[in-house]
Amino acid sequence: MSLTCGIDIGGTKILGGVVDEDGAILAELRVESPATDEEAIERAVCDLVRRLAAEHDVSAVGVGAAGYVDKSRSTVMFAPNIAWRDVDLRAELERDLGLPVVIENDANVAAWGEFRFGAGADVDDLLLVTVGTGVGGGLVLDGALYRGAFGVGAEIGHMRVVPGGVLCGCGNHGCWEQYASGSAMVREARSEARGGSLLARRLLDLAGGDADRITGPLITEAARAGDPFSVEQLATLGHWLGEGIASLAAILDPAVCVIGGGVSEAGDLLLQPVRQAFSAQLTGRGHRPSLEIRKARLGNRAGLIGAADLARH
Repeated sequence: MSLTCGIDIGGTKILGGVVDEDGAILAELRVESPATDEEAIERAVCDLVRRLAAEHDVSAVGVGAAGYVDKSRSTVMFAPNIAWRDVDLRAELERDLGLPVVIENDANVAAWGEFRFGAGADVDDLLLVTVGTGVGGGLVLDGALYRGAFGVGAEIGHMRVVPGGVLCGCGNHGCWEQYASGSAMVREARSEARGGSLLARRLLDLAGGDADRITGPLITEAARAGDPFSVEQLATLGHWLGEGIASLAAILDPAVCVIGGGVSEAGDLLLQPVRQAFSAQLTGRGHRPSLEIRKARLGNRAGLIGAADLARH
């Protein structure tokens, strides 16, 4: 049986695992990510792989990195939260590990994981939308990972939905992730709480009276307990997501849209508003087949599993 190692590098942690041909994780390790130190990140990745390979016969390594990865799946051209600028990460890791290495964008590897072994395993065309601090995306078309001409396709979070809207970290105004992310939901909830909204009083009480302690998980918890304001925050977020997915469906026509990321843990409190907004905004609705919106199945291990499988193939 062919075993490969998947590595998922984030701004706060590095997750590594040995994965078999069926997508099962046989071993797993996690370390903190020294995100501001390029060489320290590479040492941490090499250490993880060596520790995993000491117990398993690993044939290749796949790495998911949060950033722009070139078409050759070798160089990280830019990473917003990690100290990489035009780094040939594949060459450096292959030199140190003596194993074949594939570098891929983190959302792309998650999309591939869900396509191969998760919520999209029964289709050939899949759109992954990850909803967390921002909005990430990955796309599989006709059974192949879509990467674009330069390797940086499917950056769906930076589709502009409100011209002149909220300033985004990318430097533009009105990007989708400024309205359809967990950060956007928290920003609006905190603003309402600070403004003395009576509707937000219960949520503010749960946060100990400190608006800065309002988080996405707290909003989800309050919504599950029946807090109308928190239910409304998730519904507003879902509406923005559904509208954006409708626009993407008009262009890409995937069979399934998989919703992942931390906010997806809200389940139907989020997904039902997403589906309603999508159905209301889809071009040609009622006269065309419609995609199915599903919750991701692999959780925060989708990237690890997808990276390992891409290394195998």
